[in-house]
Amino acid sequence: MNAFDPRTIVFAKHAQHVVLIHFPIAAFITAVGFDYAAQWTKKPTIAAAAYFNLLVAAASTVPVMVTGLGAWQWALEGLPLKGVLLLHLLLGAASSALIAASCWIHWRQRRHEAALPAYRLPVETAGVLIVALTAHLGGVLAGVS
Repeated sequence: MNAFDPRTIVFAKHAQHVVLIHFPIAAFITAVGFDYAAQWTKKPTIAAAAYFNLLVAAASTVPVMVTGLGAWQWALEGLPLKGVLLLHLLLGAASSALIAASCWIHWRQRRHEAALPAYRLPVETAGVLIVALTAHLGGVLAGVS
C-alpha cells in the first residue's frame, strides 16, 4: 500500500469521509465566529461572510453524511452499530441538523429582509459544541485521540 497511490486514496474503505469532514466543520465554526463578530460590530459584510460560510457548511454536510454511511456499509458490511460508533452517527446527524437549521435561519432572514432572531446564537453555539463532540468521537474511532 502506497500512501501516494491514487487508488489507495480513492478506494480506501473510509478515507473519503475522513478527508471530507474537515470542510463543513471549518466552514461552520468560521461562520459562527463571523456571526458573533457581526452581532458585536453590526457590520453587514461580516454578516454576509457568516451567511456564505453557513451555506458552504450546510451543502458540504451532504457528501460527508453519504460517505459516512457508505463507510459503515463498506467497512463494517452494514453490521448494527453500537457504542461509540452509534453515538458518532447520532451526533453526526444532530450536527448536520443544527448546521442546516442555522443556515435556514440566516437564509430566511435574508429572503424576508428581517432582523436575525436572537435565538440563532444559542442554536449556533449548540451546533459548535455538538460538532466538536462528534469530531472527538470520530477521532477516537480513527485512532487519532
